[in-house]
This record gives sequence, structure tokens and C-alpha cells, in this order.
Amino acid sequence: MTAMVHNVHERALPAPAAEVGRLLDRIGAADDPLWPAGWAPARFDRPLAVGADGGHGVVRYHVTGYQPGRSVELTFHPVTGLIGKHTLEVEDRGPHACVLRHRLDARPVGRMRLLWPAIVRVCHDTVLEHLLDNAERAVTGTVATPVRYPWRARLAVSLERPRPRAVPVPAAATLLAAAISRPDLADAFALPVSPSTTTDPQDWADAIFRDPPATVRALLRLRNRLVTPFGIERGDATAFDTISRTDREALLGTDAGHLSFRASVLVTTEPGGATVTVATLAATRTRAGRAYLAVVRLAHPWVVRAMLRHAARTIQNGTSRRRPADLVASSPRAGGSPS
Repeated sequence: MTAMVHNVHERALPAPAAEVGRLLDRIGAADDPLWPAGWAPARFDRPLAVGADGGHGVVRYHVTGYQPGRSVELTFHPVTGLIGKHTLEVEDRGPHACVLRHRLDARPVGRMRLLWPAIVRVCHDTVLEHLLDNAERAVTGTVATPVRYPWRARLAVSLERPRPRAVPVPAAATLLAAAISRPDLADAFALPVSPSTTTDPQDWADAIFRDPPATVRALLRLRNRLVTPFGIERGDATAFDTISRTDREALLGTDAGHLSFRASVLVTTEPGGATVTVATLAATRTRAGRAYLAVVRLAHPWVVRAMLRHAARTIQNGTSRRRPADLVASSPRAGGSPS
């Protein structure tokens, strides 16, 4: 018989148990502050109560115990391949301290006997540490030691994470619509994100354009080296400047000798989550600009998708940051734009 798995994750938090208990009571809700973004969300078929049925992704369970503000007991469905339960609980440690703990006690069966040690355990451990990070951030505003994702967890989350999709330039991007009247390039890419993620468009604009992935930074540095002989200006940090913004849209861009471009970062919200849309308009000014744009438009969709995925990963993992000015200046202006 396969041995039982006993797995415990806990975090001491400098907050009253009642405060952390209120976070626990929102597990599975649309505004769940604890469940890590990027993974399949935890959802139930009804408000949190004994008998509620649900799970996250292929992991299915139902609520078999619930003490509001104190604990939630979840028993696995046999189809999951785990026979047993897992529990989230808050332990009072005084007026301004408590421990948030997750315990899993289950026996792997069927394919799970191989999957648990191969990949499920590391994903489980990563999800739980990220959940505890979210609890720490919710009550303190920061995380002392954020979870580091092992490669197997990164692989798993990349397979189930939503991917940016091409969409029409949104009519709601009103700042963008007023910026360039007759564009030679117009496209947009949208990515659904967790409802617990920031909806500030400037946060997303900074994550997308100030902190691109390494492959994009390398391509853009190469662009800067290649364009000068053709009369195309080298990029600098000013191309990432925010020109204007509203509470849901940030508009960035610049006017160069060969073309003008504008990039809109639009965040729209709805009950089940939010969507971040990056839309780009570009208008050429010279023959060199038209030739340049003909080449750049081939890579532009891949670059924007890569930057949007990277921004979502860093923001949702709580590691987003603005790049120092000297590093931004060494990266070309386009950051996913065609200028």
C-alpha cells in the first residue's frame, strides 16, 4: 500500500487571528486574496460552506468542515488520485499574532503515486508558499522572503497560464484613439488576469515596458545597433514615458523622425477577473520608416506577447519592479513598439 503523505506549510503572521480569518473566509471567491494568481483558480459551486463542491484545475474536492474565520477542511474526490483531505486553519497566538497553516494528509493512488513525487508535490509546495506570501502581503504590505519557483513549478504554471490573444484595438482605449488618426500599424493583444492582481494601468505599463524579458531586451539592443546606418534614431528611455492616463488606461509613446508610435495599456474589470490589453498604433513619416515598419511588424506580435506574459508573471508573483534608469536607457525605445 502506498504510504500516506503528511505535508505541512505554515507562516507566523503579525496580525490578529480574526484579521487573517477574514482572508480565509474568501477562499474560492471571485475576490480571493490568498489563492496565487497564475494557477487555475480555486472555485466552488456555492458560497463557502460544508457541502460546497469545487477545486482548482484537475484537483477536485468538497468542503467537509468549516469554522468561519478559523478553518476550512477539504476532502479530495477520488478522481483526483488522493484519498484524504487538506485543511487551512488559523491558530491564535495572541492579540497581534497568529499562524496560518495548511495540512495535507492523503494517500496517493493510481497515477498519482507517480505524479506526486514527479511534479505534483513541488507544485503543491510552491502554491502553498505563494498562498502564505499573499497572506503575509495582505496583513503587512510586503513579503520578507518571496517564494522562488522551481523549474518544474514554472513549467506547470506556464502550461496552464492563459496566453495573450490577438484582439481588435479596443474602443475603450480612448486615449489611444485620439493619439494617431491614420496609423500604418494597429494591433492589440489581451491577457486575462486574476481579480486579485493590480488593476492600476500604470503598474502594468511599468511592468511591461520598464522590465521586459531578457530575450526582448537582447533583441532591442540589437535593433539599436543595426538601425543607425539607415537614418533611424536609436531608442532611449523617453519612449517609455507615460504621456497621459486615466484610472484604467495608460498611454505611452514618442515621435521620432521616421515614425510616431503610441502604446495603450488598458485594464478592464468584470466580476470574474480582469483583462489587460496592450494596443499599438504607429504612423510612418519617411520612406525609411515605412521600410523599417515592414520589417518590425514581423516580430512585433511575438515581442508584445512575450512582454505581456512576462509582466503578468512578475506582477502576479509579486516580483514586479521598475528597471533603473541606466538600464532602461540601454534598452531600445521600442519595448514591444515599432519605433
